[in-house]
Amino acid sequence: MDMPLSTARRTLYPAIEPYRTGQIDVGDGHRLYWELSGNPDGKPVVFLHGGPGGGSSPDHRRQFNPDKYKILVFDQRGCGKSTPYASLDHNTTWDLVEDIEKLRTEVSQVDKWQVFGGSWGSTLALAYAVTHPERVTELVLRGIFLFDQYEIDWMYKAGGASQVYPDKFAEFLAPIPDAERSDLVEAYRKRLTGDDKDERLRAAQAWSKWEGDIVTLLPSEATIEHFTSPDVAVAVARIENHYMANHGWLEEGQLLRGAAEKLRGIPGVIVQGRHDTCTPPMAAWKLKQAWPEVELNITPDAGHLFNEPGNLDGLVRATDKFADR
Repeated sequence: MDMPLSTARRTLYPAIEPYRTGQIDVGDGHRLYWELSGNPDGKPVVFLHGGPGGGSSPDHRRQFNPDKYKILVFDQRGCGKSTPYASLDHNTTWDLVEDIEKLRTEVSQVDKWQVFGGSWGSTLALAYAVTHPERVTELVLRGIFLFDQYEIDWMYKAGGASQVYPDKFAEFLAPIPDAERSDLVEAYRKRLTGDDKDERLRAAQAWSKWEGDIVTLLPSEATIEHFTSPDVAVAVARIENHYMANHGWLEEGQLLRGAAEKLRGIPGVIVQGRHDTCTPPMAAWKLKQAWPEVELNITPDAGHLFNEPGNLDGLVRATDKFADR
């Protein structure tokens, strides 16, 4: 259903600082940066950021009432403040699922928690929830990405998002010779993992810019500058391409089947921008059919990003709804 436009929208909670930060060794050479903020005795929640490779930000803490929530935010393998930077080694969906479990037991030290994920974070939240449903109190999701083939094709083949952004897609195509354009994910993979450092950076910025161009209903120079800055683009492009090339280590339809089998009885809210051209509403609709308990709110005036007013309103309302549960 479409959410009605509200004259009294929820906004981010005031900025807060973590009361604890650190790094955790999760094996395979990876160390993850994490931070705890809010109320140490509050309702536990873990925030799963987008990407893959995107990293967390201070605003991610602010979607939760700091008086009521104990908030764990962390950077996934290879991105943000985690090390080694942009590493593809032992970097799969299932590695990350078990990282979340280790963070639950060793950092947050809780039995169960709310799981909040947006975009790729929604994929990871679902993968975690269907693997460890007994550890999940609620799910709050935004911009559903199931990693089914039609979603990958939507992003990286003519006929999907390219139909809405033909000029930007032409820029995305430009670094790739005609002979390699039938499989853009593979063509970019070769460049993102090649020996030429300059070519790797150019490919990373082109890959990441395509996402920056379509990620919001109201694009800005600041958005593009963020996505093309070398410290963001390299991790986003290398890790995201790595996941796309491997179908997210998920079978076709795996998360929908898992939701139907494992999420019954777990409450949840999906906030989905009507004009989201990164993760179109069809995936959220399919998930709702598989998991009837979830509340689906399609915001009529938003694209993909969490901080677009309609999406932000829905997300903060969802965390407020579950704060005292």
